Parts: sequence; structure tokens; C-alpha cells
Amino acid sequence: MAILSIQSHVAFGHVGNAAATFPLQRLGCEVWPVHTVMFSNHTGYGSWRGPVLPAADIRAVVQGIAERGVLRDCEAVLSGYVGDPAVGEAILEAVGLVRAANPRALYCCDPVIGDRDRGVYVRPGVAEFLRERAVPAADLIVPNQFELELLTGLPAGSLAQVLAAADAALALGPRLVLVTSVERAEAPAGAVEMLLVSAAGAWLVATPRLVLAAKGTGDATAALFAWFWLRRQEPSAALEATAAAIHVIVAATAAAGARELALVAAQDAIVDPPHRFPAIRVR
Repeated sequence: MAILSIQSHVAFGHVGNAAATFPLQRLGCEVWPVHTVMFSNHTGYGSWRGPVLPAADIRAVVQGIAERGVLRDCEAVLSGYVGDPAVGEAILEAVGLVRAANPRALYCCDPVIGDRDRGVYVRPGVAEFLRERAVPAADLIVPNQFELELLTGLPAGSLAQVLAAADAALALGPRLVLVTSVERAEAPAGAVEMLLVSAAGAWLVATPRLVLAAKGTGDATAALFAWFWLRRQEPSAALEATAAAIHVIVAATAAAGARELALVAAQDAIVDPPHRFPAIRVR
């Protein structure tokens, strides 16, 4: 099984492809990473170096992979940060190439727009591209709660509101919506929640909230969920496996007081997490 992952990359640290590739490989997945940027480090440090790759370069790399005759072996395309709409169009063209070779292949879109702390941090036109082009083309989307609100124009301050917003996102085209880091007034104290919604139902999972300074958890979560959905094809099982794996990454990072995800330190626990968290059906 192979996943084509088209997103940003950093040489130091773990965001984008640098957060997605290693956990997938450790779980036994072949990953074909295509980078949309090649930065020294993530932009949260305030300074960084390296190029933003143009859409033509992304098309060229994907075309080179296609010329190897291997796209029929690709089970999913994963996308994250989109630098501009032109890069987004190149990603959708890659999805089309993969689906032509393997009609069963899935497209998992992490619609990176921003977060509650920093607001919108993508370039003008990107949020509109994601809402109007990428999300309708996707099978799975993995927004955080802030992004879910922007994509749908609906508030998501309670479980009922998050469910309604997720339903509105489903109406845009995808089959599954995984909302990461659900924040709601009635949530259990000391917990962080994820909500998975499909036309067939909705499932909520809670894990202990830990103090974390590192970036990249959303990128790792999207990659892990894509993998576990491909392997299990059952909502609650895929959600539980994702929650267990991302929790061990966060726990190892928090224990080390690290500013970057402790992916290498947590690698054995990613494969065999010591803690399991039940997914509760809420609809």
C-alpha cells in the first residue's frame, strides 16, 4: 500500500511531510512525499529559509512518479498546507491521475487555513480554493474546529453545533469529516476530543489534554487517520486507532518538553500504543 503525500516539508523538525511520512512508514506504509515548500524549519520560529516550490515543479514530480507506472499501487493521496491556489490545482490534478490509475484510491484533504490562536495564516484565495475545489473533491477531510467553522460559515461551540457544522461540510462532498481538537463548553475537564462524522453516524473520542508547544499534530493526525481508515474501513475503529497513536506522540513530546514532535522517540509506541481510548457514538 502506498500513499502519495503532497504538502510542505521542513529539514529541521516535524510539520507537513516531516510529520506525516515517518509515522506512516513505521506503520508499514510506503509513502511517496512530494514537497510544496522546502523550509529549514516551520514558520512558528519567526524566521526560516528555503524555497516555495511552484506548481510546475509539483506537476513534474508527480508526472515522474506516474511514468514509473506505479500509480495503480497508490491507495490514497494526502494533502496539507497549500501555498497558493495554483499549487492546489496541481494537487487536484495529481488526485485525478491517481484515480484514473486506481479508481478506489481515496483523497484525504487536511484543509489547512489557520487556528483559533493565530487566525487565518494562509495566502489570499487559499481558503476559497479549499472550500470550493479541494473539499468537494475529497473523500476524507481533517479540519480543526476553527477551519470547520470557516469552511461552513457555522459556529461550533457545542457538540450539537460541531455536528451541524460537520454535516454542512459533508454536504460539500466528502464522505468523512474528522474534526480535531474539538473545543466545547460541555467537554470533560482535562480532555481533548476528536469527532468523526459520516452520513451513517458520529463518534467522539477523548484523550488526556497535555501541555504541548510543538507544531505538526494536525499533520500527523491526518496521515494516521488516512492510514487507519484504509486498513480498517470502520469509523470507530479508525478513530480509536488514530487517537491512540497521536496520544503517544503528544505524550512523548510533552514528557521531553520538546518544541518538535518526538516522532523517533515514540516510534515503537506508535505501532503498539500502551493506551486505548473508546470512541463513543453520539449520533
